[in-house]
Amino acid sequence: MRMGILAALSLLASAIGAEAKVLTKGPTGFVVEHKAELAADARKAYDAFVNVGAWWSSDHSFSGDAANMTVDASPGGCWCEKLPDGGGVKHMEVIHANPGGMLVFAGGLGPLQFIGVAGSMTVSFANNAGKTTVTLHYDVGGRDDKDFAEISAAVDGVLAEQVARYAAFVSTGKP
Repeated sequence: MRMGILAALSLLASAIGAEAKVLTKGPTGFVVEHKAELAADARKAYDAFVNVGAWWSSDHSFSGDAANMTVDASPGGCWCEKLPDGGGVKHMEVIHANPGGMLVFAGGLGPLQFIGVAGSMTVSFANNAGKTTVTLHYDVGGRDDKDFAEISAAVDGVLAEQVARYAAFVSTGKP
């Protein structure tokens, strides 16, 4: 199953032509970062990010419908997804929530849940001359049989797509 998910993620990364944003990669982990400049104030950008089910791609959900994803933006809150028959997925846990300033999540997205890693995702919102610069920084550490060579590129590609969808959602109301 993991190989199928990795193959699909790798195909997506190459298909969308995402510029590599892997900042570091090695045998103990990797760091990816993506930025978006938005014509919105920081609070609006923050609120839109929390509304993850409106802009995340359904192709990168366990249920097949991103509308099943929610973020409870309070410490201990869940970036969760409802599954059929009462099931669910905890994608990440909110460990810091500062509306209009920063969100920090702990956990592993997608296939990272199935390997021995820990992740910390910081999403910061900085006002900049009437616009907001949103920076998504995801730091993952642990163990991977392939020293994170494949999975770092796949995660980078998926996050590149999601940040683009998020920026479009903030700008147009549609991902």
